[in-house]
Amino acid sequence: MMVNAEVKQGAVNNHTRISKVNTQDGSCILERLPNDESRCALLANLFCSEGKPGKVGLIDGAWTCLISLAIMLIFKLYGAIFDKILAEVLQVSCKKRIGKDDFIASIRKTLQAHYKDKSVALGGTFLLKESKAKQHIMPEFSKVPLNSDEDVENWLRFYDMSAPLIAVGTLVSHDPGLDLRVQHFHSFSHHGEGGHYHNDTQPDIAEYLGYFALGEFIYRLDKPSETHPIGRD
Repeated sequence: MMVNAEVKQGAVNNHTRISKVNTQDGSCILERLPNDESRCALLANLFCSEGKPGKVGLIDGAWTCLISLAIMLIFKLYGAIFDKILAEVLQVSCKKRIGKDDFIASIRKTLQAHYKDKSVALGGTFLLKESKAKQHIMPEFSKVPLNSDEDVENWLRFYDMSAPLIAVGTLVSHDPGLDLRVQHFHSFSHHGEGGHYHNDTQPDIAEYLGYFALGEFIYRLDKPSETHPIGRD
């Protein structure tokens, strides 16, 4: 599910998409939900905002200089933007991946390295302009227990999906003991593909444009009494 909805004075403008596996041939089916459908199964990581415009801090450059260096440059140019200015929007534009980490993990680990055990949360959207992406879709619920990451991966259906892909989701640099999924982005396209984002698969041509805003509060709903680390990627 790629949640993208506006609620204003009780009226819903729903642009949320869902993707599912075609049981006939295993292909991806992408659908847009109607305004009267707001249910969600299992879990969701949602970013909510008032939708107001904010000042943009721009990062623009080749990914060969690493996202970490680019974000640290923002710290210097904007006076530790993540510490002081909650209304800012961070624009990240980069191309050509040279490391193993995906786009979101690169941002998250940079924040983690800088802020240590302090929690910095971002929510927003990014566009994968070039490169295919490894993404998964959940099939029907498993009839047997999934007791390991290997079990989960064997159950999921993986696809190599084509750009452009539009992703929405959240990330948090450090879990403050709330049993959070530290990053979770789903993407959709206008050519019938969508799923859970893992990484681009053509790093030499990968190009991203992202817009992220800072979270002021984290709300953890229905935290389970027992937890596990399985299937967190």
